[in-house]
Amino acid sequence: MKTPCVFWVEEIMPVLRAKVAQRLYKEGFTQVKIADYLGITQAMVSKYLAGRYKKLEEELDEKIEEIAEEIAKLIIYGAKKEEIIKFTARKFFELFQSGLLCKYYAEYAGVKESICREIFMAMPSRSEVLERLNLALSELLQDDKFLQLIPEIRSNIAYALPRPKDFGDVAAIPGRITIVKGKAFALPPEFGVSRHTAKILLELSKVAPEIRSVLNIKFDGGIDKALKKAGFKVESMEEKKRDENKTVDLIVQLFKEKGILDAVVDRGAFGIEPCVYIFGRDPIEVIEKVKRLEQYL
Repeated sequence: MKTPCVFWVEEIMPVLRAKVAQRLYKEGFTQVKIADYLGITQAMVSKYLAGRYKKLEEELDEKIEEIAEEIAKLIIYGAKKEEIIKFTARKFFELFQSGLLCKYYAEYAGVKESICREIFMAMPSRSEVLERLNLALSELLQDDKFLQLIPEIRSNIAYALPRPKDFGDVAAIPGRITIVKGKAFALPPEFGVSRHTAKILLELSKVAPEIRSVLNIKFDGGIDKALKKAGFKVESMEEKKRDENKTVDLIVQLFKEKGILDAVVDRGAFGIEPCVYIFGRDPIEVIEKVKRLEQYL
């Protein structure tokens, strides 16, 4: 019985470990240290460094290469093992939920691709959306570096149900994320409390339904440079005569013309503070992008 978990362990994890090992070795990590981080033997690390592991198809290999690079960076920057495990586990679900792994799993297990989608495409409940948003918010509030990213109008992070129909299908922070006594502070997330971020996600769901979360942060020259160094796919809005509704329209238009974006820079307009909108499939992915951005500030 070849379940998706077995496929991940047998087909994906060896390649992922190999790519992480190769990246860490280039950074000067010893084989012993690499083995400790990856939970494998030094002999296995040596095998991976020699390129003795099963190769994946090009599309899948490129995606695993991206994930391996992110994991390696977490290790290089001193992330705890628990954080690396959580990150890797999230990628397992994301790759299946996006449908990317389903076709490869179907070939591996000799089953129809639809069974994979049935397993991973279940509609999340409102409580699950709030739980994931709470988890992301907790990460933000504990991140001292995030304080320098909060704009004058304050930040908010929103997360929509799949195929949201109205504002009530989008959860966000009531009153936004603010600063109290030098610390980031926010009330627990609720549904239907942020019309601006909700409208962005509602309209984006029509052209990019996989994008279900957004966070706004401030914009300045340092952040502009950090966005480029982080390698984000970014586009800008510069139209000066507009209101919030027009801002939403411009964001949607950028996604239509340029494809899926990591961030959109709003360079400001009359009555509109310059800011950056960071997008993701869920709030965890958004927070990961924030932490990646912070590395270059």
